[in-house]
Amino acid sequence: MRSSSPTDPTPKAKEIALSLSLSLVHQHRLDLVLDYLLIMFRRKHSSNDDLDNAAPQEEKVKELRAAIGPLSGHSLMFSDDACLRRYLVARNWNIDKSKKMLQETLKWRATYKPEEIRWHEVAVEGETGKVYRADFQDREGRSVLVLRPGKQNTSSHDNQLRHLVYLLENAIINLPDGQEQMIWLIDFTGWSLSNSVPIKTARETANILQSHYPERLAAAFLYNPPRIFESFWKIVKYFLDPKTFQKVKFVYPKNEESMGVMHKNFDPEILPEEFGGKSKVQYDHDEFSKLMSKDDVKTASFWKPDEKTTLVAPEPAHFVAQAS
Repeated sequence: MRSSSPTDPTPKAKEIALSLSLSLVHQHRLDLVLDYLLIMFRRKHSSNDDLDNAAPQEEKVKELRAAIGPLSGHSLMFSDDACLRRYLVARNWNIDKSKKMLQETLKWRATYKPEEIRWHEVAVEGETGKVYRADFQDREGRSVLVLRPGKQNTSSHDNQLRHLVYLLENAIINLPDGQEQMIWLIDFTGWSLSNSVPIKTARETANILQSHYPERLAAAFLYNPPRIFESFWKIVKYFLDPKTFQKVKFVYPKNEESMGVMHKNFDPEILPEEFGGKSKVQYDHDEFSKLMSKDDVKTASFWKPDEKTTLVAPEPAHFVAQAS
């Protein structure tokens, strides 16, 4: 018999190695199962035709307006025809589902009051420039939010969400005429699992964006995420509905194809260097604060109700009958 050499693994080492190997196998199988369930979920929720055999879109908007009944104040101002159309699109033109989604948003807005958040309340969250509205737009003129998760500087779940909601509202109010959607640019420089936002915050962020700002995101470009982000993404992606998931684009600076997608959407001359562009402009918190203070005045003026927005009468009864 061959005698054991000092370098031969001990029975305990063999047991640990076998355990690790089995763990990797189980993890791989779990990933396959989760991916399969995700595919089935998306097939189920994306199988509905948008509006192939239904009434024209404008009739659907009227039906939804009748279904939600009379509104007043900020709820009425929020629920214009374009808003109702976005909720219908988000729910594949299903009146009942769109109504439920919109009512939940109106309830959320009535308590959270996103239109009343002011910059001085959340400015501390923006000191490092972890989220801000860019001073440039994409090639279609849409507002751009820059997110730099590696610049995380606080630990307050509630304040982080209020800061993000404030900037979502700001991006929307700064959209040019004819545009309803914004772009997210996410820079992963300095990001690691140790400084990433908690899963709870990531989940709530996805919920707010999908549930209360449907069809506001045109695309989210994740620029140069590290390999370890894949572990984080495996969890986060299950919080996203199919429509949102399809808007997420991974961009790698050494990949010509993905950079081509980036430059198709942005002029390299105005795109910051951290996103593969040529602009050397850096975030300046003081200057951004001045801009937000001016925008706060614009926001307050926009949301000030007048005598024209006190109440709207429900549509004729036949629309209500169709909606139900």
